[in-house]
Amino acid sequence: MKILKHLGLIIMLIAAVVLVLSYFQGWSNNNTITMSSLGSMILGLILYVIGGKKSLENN
Repeated sequence: MKILKHLGLIIMLIAAVVLVLSYFQGWSNNNTITMSSLGSMILGLILYVIGGKKSLENN
């Protein structure tokens, strides 16, 4: 269950790795990859904040 607590952080890290890899592979002009990674980072941030708030409420 601990992995679900940090799911937002994991999603943000995966999106960041995809952005870095796409830059080095020359895919940075591909809007689909860039926007998907950006959307994943925003989703991960939202999930991370919600998870943090829920853990504070449980304590």
